Amino acid sequence: MDAMQLPSEKEIREACQLGEEAVLALWQASIATLVERIQKLEDQLAKNSRNSGKPPSSDGYDKPAPRSLRKRHGRKSGGQVGHRGETLEAVEHPDHVKVHAVRECEHCGYSLKKQKAIGYEKRQVFDLPKVQIQVTEHRVEIKGCPYCQKETRAAFPSEVSKAVQYGTEIKTQMVYLNTEQHIPLERTCDLLEEFYNHRPSEGTIVAVCSEAAQKVKKTNEAIKEHLVEHEKVGHFDETGMMVNGVLNWLHTASTPHLTCYAMHAKRGSVAMNEIGILPRFKGRAVHDDLAAYFLYELEHALCNAHHLRTLLFLLERYPQKWIEPLKDLLLKIKAKVDAAKEKLQTALSVRQRNYFNQAYDRLIAQGLRANPPPKTDSRKSGQRGRLKQSPARNLLLRLQEHKASVLAFMYDFNVPFDNNQAERDLRMMKVKQKVSGGFRSIQGAQNFCQIRGYLSTARKNGMKALASLRLAFEHQSFLPDFVAPLA
Repeated sequence: MDAMQLPSEKEIREACQLGEEAVLALWQASIATLVERIQKLEDQLAKNSRNSGKPPSSDGYDKPAPRSLRKRHGRKSGGQVGHRGETLEAVEHPDHVKVHAVRECEHCGYSLKKQKAIGYEKRQVFDLPKVQIQVTEHRVEIKGCPYCQKETRAAFPSEVSKAVQYGTEIKTQMVYLNTEQHIPLERTCDLLEEFYNHRPSEGTIVAVCSEAAQKVKKTNEAIKEHLVEHEKVGHFDETGMMVNGVLNWLHTASTPHLTCYAMHAKRGSVAMNEIGILPRFKGRAVHDDLAAYFLYELEHALCNAHHLRTLLFLLERYPQKWIEPLKDLLLKIKAKVDAAKEKLQTALSVRQRNYFNQAYDRLIAQGLRANPPPKTDSRKSGQRGRLKQSPARNLLLRLQEHKASVLAFMYDFNVPFDNNQAERDLRMMKVKQKVSGGFRSIQGAQNFCQIRGYLSTARKNGMKALASLRLAFEHQSFLPDFVAPLA
């Protein structure tokens, strides 16, 4: 019998010949198969961005009202006490001053043209000057030597290598608009034409982005080596991206101060080995439950935001007594760790750790008792491999097996509760796919990764994107002070 169909007439007749028990068993198996299928489909429909790893964009218009995983803090929304607001402030030395003269007295009409002002009331307007493309012609002298009768030419600046080319400033803006702001090629051309009354071709922008990627490549390699050799905690994640209509995977390795991106056709260990960070990483890797990460013999920390979402899903779909207490326990440990950090403590007390450990083990054991393994006699005819287990049992077994990685944030205050750092570093990359639908070539995707990794690192270290790109085109790519340049 096919998993998607009811028993055939032949199967029913054969069961009838064997007796009532055979018919009952046949229908019980059929019903169990259909119930399992229905349950699976209902689980898929019940998943959303709150209780699974699905992105918010997949929720649709009928998504439920937001329900944060955080606990209420009791404060009113908006600016808090002590919050410093921001507003436009007058400058002491304006670029231009326009004086508006008094011609006559507004009270009696007497002429005041020859009277000196006794004071001024000031108002300042912040605006941009009109900008247009400027063309600078470089001429090198050619001189003839009266002694040897030969000609000598002066040298062009190193950055002036072609008869006609674009300069640093407009190339910086091309890359900024297309790569940092995710504006498609045609619209980037439109914007530049609107701003400067000059329209470059789409091919020119592609070429300029490729040039920028090459200029920051060595800087990115230095960042990658520093991350591998010196960072105590690294965040790792990956997300699907379309390249020339084919699914590829964008991988990230990052810290609060550094970002590395790489595009690869694979998601798992093949890609991770070729990217070359995880196999050599000396710190603790923070990541999700993807099995490929555990192939590397290093310290791990699992993202508990994923666990909270899964627990919320189980609570909504398969409510059991252990789920809510386990979710609350993880959040309670996090609150204790955060409070200890605020007091500049470096660890929880041994008593607190023991208490949380025991509570964790007790709830896992309670959950496993409520979700026993499937019976061996439930194996279907011809079925091979491990028997399918319930979503709750799968989660519990992961939490039990990787307990040290789940609670790593409790033992080591350098380890965060979640993997939000990597997820934030990937979030804007997904915007690129939403805007453009993907990349036309693998080379374009790799160039994008080089530039975005460089800009992300620069932003994390207080640099502006435009200034960072300008430095790159001037052969002075930004590199954080704590990162050693490659020889």
